[in-house]
Amino acid sequence: MKDLAGSPGTLTGLVLRLFQCLFAAGSIASMASTNSFFNFTSFSYLIASMGLQVIWSFGLAFLDACALVKKKALHNPVLISIFVVGDWVTATLSLAAASSSAGITILYFNDLGGCGFGQECQKYQLAVALAFMSWIAIGISSLIMFWTLAAG
Repeated sequence: MKDLAGSPGTLTGLVLRLFQCLFAAGSIASMASTNSFFNFTSFSYLIASMGLQVIWSFGLAFLDACALVKKKALHNPVLISIFVVGDWVTATLSLAAASSSAGITILYFNDLGGCGFGQECQKYQLAVALAFMSWIAIGISSLIMFWTLAAG
């Protein structure tokens, strides 16, 4: 298999996974710091989706770090296939959660004439923005994984 930038066991792969994990954790922290996120299903779904994203990205970042330390390539076709499926599943869930939460946030800010929750709305916006940034990172990573598998 070719050693593409962002593939497992490379420094760029580790950086992509860390960005996914950090953005998802930031989204969780921003949303969980509000008092009423649990009243909205889409915000609860965002927390659950970003929680899965943190676990998945941190696990793969740990594998990338171990591979870098041991100077081993993670180019086993079965392992890459698992990465591809996991990345596509978490990318789909992250996009759905970020989009539904963005819809609710836009509903409160634009369509209902402002948010009655005060500063919580800014935290909602930050959580949604970080969720989209996490999705962009996982989207890039999932395309690289698919390309690595196809190039194998």
